[in-house]
Amino acid sequence: MTESDTLADTRRTPSAADLRTALEDATLRARDLAKSLGVTEADLVAAQVGHGATRIPADPNRLMPAIRSLGEVMALTRNESAVNERTGTYDDWHPGDHAAMILGPEIDLRIFPKHWVHGFALRNDSGKGPARGLQIFDASGEAIHKVYSQDGTDLDAWDRAVEGLATGDTRDTLTLDPAPVAEGVRSRPEKAEALRAEWSRMTDTHQFLRVVSKMKMNRLGAYRIAGAPFATALPPTALNDALIACGNGAVPIMLFVGNRGCIQIHSGPIDTLKEVGPWQNVLDPRFNLHLRLDHVAEVWLVEKPTKRGASLSIEAFTETGELILQLFGMRSSAVDHSAAFRTMTEALPRL
Repeated sequence: MTESDTLADTRRTPSAADLRTALEDATLRARDLAKSLGVTEADLVAAQVGHGATRIPADPNRLMPAIRSLGEVMALTRNESAVNERTGTYDDWHPGDHAAMILGPEIDLRIFPKHWVHGFALRNDSGKGPARGLQIFDASGEAIHKVYSQDGTDLDAWDRAVEGLATGDTRDTLTLDPAPVAEGVRSRPEKAEALRAEWSRMTDTHQFLRVVSKMKMNRLGAYRIAGAPFATALPPTALNDALIACGNGAVPIMLFVGNRGCIQIHSGPIDTLKEVGPWQNVLDPRFNLHLRLDHVAEVWLVEKPTKRGASLSIEAFTETGELILQLFGMRSSAVDHSAAFRTMTEALPRL
């Protein structure tokens, strides 16, 4: 047995009481605090059950109608490298067992219910930060989606909704699955010609993942072998260049940030960009983006044919091949492209 094995054997897993004490003294954000303690963010929230947290169902069919009754709230969806925060109401709910949607004019979500496993409502009476929150986690304790109260939120309706949703489960610990291993890049160079042929026949962007899955590849693996005009490699700095250009040029965009359980879409212009350390931030009144520029390892300019014209996107990936975000020009019901967005992309550097 090595020295590191001995240390691992003697290291005590923090109890719920330990986690509550750590939260009281914390200066780190919850996600970073959880990492420093060797637990998940879901463990931190579960430790607060009976101390400001209440267990609720994670079922979107139960949650979405309840959230709609709260009025204006802030929706937050993130992955390790990007955070999308959007203020609005949860309108136009479309349920589904495999995929569901919120299609409001401001809050726009694609939901994959099988990953919505652990749900909590939080109440904060400290006067610091949002007064109320809902947090959803997957089976491994990874944050999937969060909802926070705002100045326009009906807090009485919030408390009634939580009372109606409460499961009555008072346990302050969780049993979690191991975190899934990152898929990495799956590519089949010998299938490049077949991929390009299938790609050119697409009539809708949603067909793309079916095409690459059939060929035993994934998104990034396909981009690496498709070649122009389907996929063009850009330097990692091109993503930040594109955000700045869209802000300066008032180019409306659709910005997708997601994880395995939820994708959140901002549609519209971006205005105020502020770079702080490794983070690029969009700090607009009803939309915030927080992006770790140092996590961006690959950027691709991707073009897919549709019945309504070519769809053009800028897509960023981490060093391990995980999708960070996708950036499209603002589309309309008539076309899948934006002339202003294409013009912006033409000025970006190529590898």
